[in-house]
Amino acid sequence: MLWATVGVAALGFLIALEIAARHYGLPGPITTQAQEVIFAPKSGPLLYASMALMMVVLTWRQRFIAAGVAIGIDVTFLLVRWAVDAKLADGHPFGNGALWVILGYAVIAVTRRTGHERVLLLKGVGLGLLLVTGRKTGDTWLLITSKTRPAVLDQYVATADQALGNPSWLAGRIVKAAGPVGAHVLDYVYIQLAVAAVIVALYQLRDVAVERRFPGHHLVRTFLVIGLLGPGIYMIFPVVGPIFAYGADGGHWAVANLWPNTPPPINTPHPMSFDEITPRNCMPSLHTAWATTIFVHSRKGPRILQFAGAFWLIATLGATLGFGYHYGADLVAGVVFALTIEAGLRSLDRGWDRSGIQLVTHGTAVFAALLVSYRYLPMEMAKHPWVFGPLIILAMTSVVHSYVRTTQLWEPKAAPARQPEPQPELV
Repeated sequence: MLWATVGVAALGFLIALEIAARHYGLPGPITTQAQEVIFAPKSGPLLYASMALMMVVLTWRQRFIAAGVAIGIDVTFLLVRWAVDAKLADGHPFGNGALWVILGYAVIAVTRRTGHERVLLLKGVGLGLLLVTGRKTGDTWLLITSKTRPAVLDQYVATADQALGNPSWLAGRIVKAAGPVGAHVLDYVYIQLAVAAVIVALYQLRDVAVERRFPGHHLVRTFLVIGLLGPGIYMIFPVVGPIFAYGADGGHWAVANLWPNTPPPINTPHPMSFDEITPRNCMPSLHTAWATTIFVHSRKGPRILQFAGAFWLIATLGATLGFGYHYGADLVAGVVFALTIEAGLRSLDRGWDRSGIQLVTHGTAVFAALLVSYRYLPMEMAKHPWVFGPLIILAMTSVVHSYVRTTQLWEPKAAPARQPEPQPELV
């Protein structure tokens, strides 16, 4: 019943987004996903990552067969496109096969499986489809933010960011000085964040095929909830980012061409009009939130996974700032946002208690206080950076510390081995 309810709610949400997108003359998430069954997919690597998630419920023999079928279908599509001279446009030459395999297993689950095995296979298919559909849903959300929020609040965030030392301007100059190699690495990390999440999730779900059940909590759950709730904050606090509001990419809509060489002046901020194309997707930084959850969930993996999680977090922070996509204030809010959602989902899995409620309440209060401060106290923050800068970092650190301390108490304690009772000596 729970999965059925979630499925119906998700379908209703997708239909609503589809209608909203059609209102603006563009295809919605359902249409764009359906197109990838035949046309060159825009999310080729993500489709294969989604198929890999689905395959956690399969045996190794079934996995090899599924991968072989997906590759065979993609080769066939590639040959047909080559024969008819079809253009890829901005799509990938592969990915259709992975989507076909996922949909094929949905048919197999309904027609060839029964009972618990059908439910398990449908859960695997749903997990794979949710990941790629979440990407399509996010794209539609970004479109809606650009169409429904003509005014942005970048001047408020940029002014408040003075308390943190304008980290985006500093990181932008560093990336520019590092040259094309460093920029390409950061760009790849930024784009393929979902693939990194799948790698960590595959480690967490590695025993599903043996145990025939999913764990109570894993990375994909947090990833999807962040993607669902985050765009709602965009509607409340629309921000386009320094490269658009203060850089060349903003064109005539920008305040001035200042990023990354010249820090913005401290002036009384006000809402500013912007185009109907650029997404208002800065506050909070969801890339930071997702990278934070990857880091958190990689902590229980092997050392190489822990290293990869740390690298992905650091590189993502560098990319979000260094490419001018976010202000430092966005990143702070993103960390608090991620840990609050992660705490809520873990509490939901283990059962709500006082510690869980306190942790989620603490994170929610800090997140709300950050947004209110950015909006209503930016001039005070800019004029007194040595006061407000440490306060912002301290607020974020308090959430991090509370999360670490509370979740450590939630970890099961190993019971000490029982010592054998001494035997009486025989005389």
